[in-house]
Amino acid sequence: MTEIAMELKNVSKRIRNKEIIKDVSFQIKQGEVFGFVGPNGAGKTTTIRMMVGLMKITEGDIRIVGKSIQTDYSEAIREVGAIVENPEMYPFLTGRKNLEHFARMVPGTSKDRIDEVVRLVGLEKVINDRAGGYSLGMRQRLGIAQALLHKPSILILDEPTNGLDPSGMKEIRQYIRALAEQEKVSVIVSSHLLSEIELMCDRIGVIKNGALIAVEDVEKNRKLEDSDISEYLISVSNAQAAKERLDSVDGSLFVEIADETTLKIAVKREQIPVILKELLNHNINVYEVQAAKGTLEDKFFDLIGENVIE
Repeated sequence: MTEIAMELKNVSKRIRNKEIIKDVSFQIKQGEVFGFVGPNGAGKTTTIRMMVGLMKITEGDIRIVGKSIQTDYSEAIREVGAIVENPEMYPFLTGRKNLEHFARMVPGTSKDRIDEVVRLVGLEKVINDRAGGYSLGMRQRLGIAQALLHKPSILILDEPTNGLDPSGMKEIRQYIRALAEQEKVSVIVSSHLLSEIELMCDRIGVIKNGALIAVEDVEKNRKLEDSDISEYLISVSNAQAAKERLDSVDGSLFVEIADETTLKIAVKREQIPVILKELLNHNINVYEVQAAKGTLEDKFFDLIGENVIE
């Protein structure tokens, strides 16, 4: 059973009677990279600030490895490493001296642990150079190393590739994936760069106007795009009855209920007539069949109702 690293349960935030975050709930699995996307002002940074205790939750709770950030803040926050803004370093100190300085704030952090995080983020060759001479990508990696010093279960990164060139973006992406896969660290990445998020994440949550409007499985979408299987929406008289009928015929079919009168299925095009015939033969009326949005980008634009994610 996959362990849940973090869970948001009905989290809301109000400021001066204005609801900024609206009843947001989702889970982050151990060793998962979870992307958080949406337009500017959608509520990404506010939600992250509540995750790390920089902003008070109005209603609901956030549990980190089972510990409530509301009632057991000290224990819960020990499981978190984060870069909420750009990582701040002392430019006149070397990368190693910066890490040694921050390590003093974390009791029990050894020299071996500093060496370990330096290797994890690939800074061995420049760690003894002054941080002021680092490129933006190197500074981001040093910031990640700092956030990992105390061996957190969860790493939260707000816009980690912001301002980086394509090479720097690729570097950060590779280190984030390595942390999740090799160290089993759960990583939450907030960004407005959909293409980058799609490349590095396992699942993506879409937030708009303070509400979580969808969570998409990136791997499932990638497999669909790489195969001859497509997603279709079928409008029927009774979605529950239609799903039960199709499940009984072929349990391997991907069938889910979009709403009371709509099914979402993932099949080859030539299977559609067989499926429709099966439904009609069992007194389930079919009113419309349409291809679902193809790419993840198409789906997000459709959900957000805008031409761009700014």
